[in-house]
Amino acid sequence: MPATMSSFLHQRPIQNPFSNAYPISPRSSSSLQRPISIFSPTGLTILLSLMVILGVFAPWSGMPQSMFSNSKRASSSISKWRDYSLAEAASFVAKNGTIIVCAVSQPYLPFLSNWLISITRQKHQEKVLVIAEDYATLDKVNEKWPGHAVLIPPALDSQTAHKFGSQGFFNFTARRPRHLLQILELGYNVMYNDVDMVWLGDPFPYFEGNHDVYFTDDMAAVKPLNHSHDLPPPGKKGRPYICSCMIFLRATDGAKLVMKKWIEELQAQPWSKAQKANDQPAFNWALLKTAGVVDLYLLPQAAFPTGGLYFKNKTWVQQTKGMHVIIHNNYILGFEKKIKRFRDYGLWLVDDHVLESPLGRL
Repeated sequence: MPATMSSFLHQRPIQNPFSNAYPISPRSSSSLQRPISIFSPTGLTILLSLMVILGVFAPWSGMPQSMFSNSKRASSSISKWRDYSLAEAASFVAKNGTIIVCAVSQPYLPFLSNWLISITRQKHQEKVLVIAEDYATLDKVNEKWPGHAVLIPPALDSQTAHKFGSQGFFNFTARRPRHLLQILELGYNVMYNDVDMVWLGDPFPYFEGNHDVYFTDDMAAVKPLNHSHDLPPPGKKGRPYICSCMIFLRATDGAKLVMKKWIEELQAQPWSKAQKANDQPAFNWALLKTAGVVDLYLLPQAAFPTGGLYFKNKTWVQQTKGMHVIIHNNYILGFEKKIKRFRDYGLWLVDDHVLESPLGRL
């Protein structure tokens, strides 16, 4: 930038701005040799002209460099995260050999923030890895919380991946066992959650023992407090009714076998308009078919109730008060309905506690 206008005028004699364009007559030449006062009409005119020129061009003199450098940094940042591998991400977030994983598309970002607030209160947020299913989610999470989101190609269409029963939803959820298997193959224990959950307590003390796979019952029927931790017997459809939305896996051959069988079952039951498959039946078939060789563990119902029980059985909720650890907002469809239900039960935390989320205000 030039110095101040007064120093500029003292450092250089005022030159006729048109001297190179037009010849000067002898008559006008003598008048130009006299000093020009900046308070004279001519001096004020020249001063005003210089101010206009500087006002127009000076702001631009440093702009391209900063503008392009900011653009370059933003582009570089985006490129960095789009090249970010699952192995790099897992290594970054893992604590004591364990990772907490969710899979999120852009429409679910408010639920992600709500879930993260509840995890932050239990001091487990640093081991969270968001598997972004679209680039908008990848960029937003890593902008707000660098290193905590990774995209495993191909990216999905975020707007078609959230409607339950749709092919987009199937494509979204069918990727889950592949993601989890990859993490297990990297040598990490992994906890998977859907983001329409809220933590009221620390779930890790419940992953006792050295079982391969820990899971929750999706049935709303009340179990005794001392119920069995074995895989429940099959229901009317010939398989159990275990929820695929809250799973803890140890990095064992048994857990890997269940994930591989889950993938096989999904391939055997693809989505169609007639048979609108989702990932949960395939998960239950995988558990049933591996039960004899894999160490499976059913988590206590009082700590991990399904939404069909927690939100619909007030008597049971009172009887088990203080035992609840993770609440799943299932047995209801639609973003707005889920949010309203969370609000009704004081579980929509982003209304008053959004700054507790590692993502801050979205």
